[in-house]
Amino acid sequence: MKSLIQFLLSSILLMLFFACGNQPSQKEKEEKQRFRTIVTTDGEVDDVDSFIRMLLYVNEFDVEGLVYSSSQWHYKGDDEGTLFISEMPNTAERYGERTELRWPGTTWMQELIDKYAEVYPNLQLHADGYPSPDKLLSLVKVGNIDFEGEMEKDTEGSDWIKKVLLDDDPRPVYLQVWGGTNTIARALKSIQEQYESTSDWEKVYRKVSEKAIIYTVLDQDATYNKYIAPNWPDVKVIYNSDQFWCFAYPWPRRVPEPLQYYLSGEFFKEHILFERGPLMAVYYTWGDGRQIDNDPEHDHGDLEVMSKSGRSQYDFISEGDSPAYFYLLDVGLRSHENPSYGGWGGRFIQSEEKSSRWEDGPHVADFNPYTQQDDPTFPQTRWIKEIQHDFAARAAWCVKRFNEANHSPEVWLEHPMDLNAKIGDRVVLRGGAKDPDGDRLSYLWWQYLEPGTLNVYVQIQDASKPEASFVVPDEAEIGDKIHLILEVEDDGYPTMTRYQRVIVTVIS
Repeated sequence: MKSLIQFLLSSILLMLFFACGNQPSQKEKEEKQRFRTIVTTDGEVDDVDSFIRMLLYVNEFDVEGLVYSSSQWHYKGDDEGTLFISEMPNTAERYGERTELRWPGTTWMQELIDKYAEVYPNLQLHADGYPSPDKLLSLVKVGNIDFEGEMEKDTEGSDWIKKVLLDDDPRPVYLQVWGGTNTIARALKSIQEQYESTSDWEKVYRKVSEKAIIYTVLDQDATYNKYIAPNWPDVKVIYNSDQFWCFAYPWPRRVPEPLQYYLSGEFFKEHILFERGPLMAVYYTWGDGRQIDNDPEHDHGDLEVMSKSGRSQYDFISEGDSPAYFYLLDVGLRSHENPSYGGWGGRFIQSEEKSSRWEDGPHVADFNPYTQQDDPTFPQTRWIKEIQHDFAARAAWCVKRFNEANHSPEVWLEHPMDLNAKIGDRVVLRGGAKDPDGDRLSYLWWQYLEPGTLNVYVQIQDASKPEASFVVPDEAEIGDKIHLILEVEDDGYPTMTRYQRVIVTVIS
């Protein structure tokens, strides 16, 4: 009884604290989870597939720019025959001096937006917020594309990024880096050159540093390390160097066999490629007989190459850049509050050397139940089924009426997202959900061990019910954080899943 009274008192105090405006309420937090974003891309085949999928989700965030850029793998050249060799050792050895490299041009995003235009009326039947095709076309800009790492000149793309970073909208701007960081670097350098010698520099530096968040998949040129890091050390960076591989070319080596079905040709044939309209029809897969112009290394469509590579027809090729916008999808996991919480875009730990930088790597591993080992890819891999089912449901939105398709459940908590409890207290967890299609819902409360600081599992009672509970164990220490996930799945086809996260802090 004493523990229950303590729990109720702490809950009441927390609710009062929220009501007084010292912290945002759950409703306020939900309303703030629509982020601004600019995509920079070098146009590789996995960028194209990432872009096609992203077009199904552009109602979930505010797209502010779609910018062609270059990378160590793709650049246009200066049309004057100038020879160039990469600053990246492996690429320099692989390609040597070149006048251009596998450049896919600056029209493919517009062509895909034209395909989006054909399914746009149907997408609007399923969700609010889809931008018009004309709006998206107005956001396409050409950035620094002549060579890998070129950032010496202002371009339409760099000027656009600069304009967004300096505007009066205080919301964060997530700068997605699907290729090199050079166009972003040029935008930042232009800001520095304009303001560094003025009295406004400190204010401008702080404004941009607080607004810009770079989510980069690898370093695909040297401009982050050579320019951004030393000149803009306070710009926040989420650096995905490892976890993305489960959505990239070597996925068969990174994804546990029981999850590989969701990236198989069987899955893509049934849910993505066929009878899903003109946008999904141009999604690239293994053995599809297609090839990007001027890119001989995109040979995945060749059946002979497919067979030699051990793949099956219509298998997934790669979307190595998609985690950059998976991170922006507010599915209830709260990873935007802190990248270490983990979510559909991966889980990242703050760098000990640089507080503005969040990284993955061997030291950021989740326990993989399929291999029974800690796995540095599993913070991303663990969500593959749910992510792919969500993709399949949205692909169906391109052609099906509302009552023929599935839509995600809405999930909420009946108490604050953050609770306090003492060792030995019983913590009661209460959530609810409803489904727009009237589907039957299943509930599961589970502990996400790795983001927390309590290194033992708690015993959750009634884990499959909307109301569950657990006792804070004796092994807990004051200050420990315990992360509990409420996962709700509908029984539509394909099933869709949404979440809420409760963080319990152990107090004295």
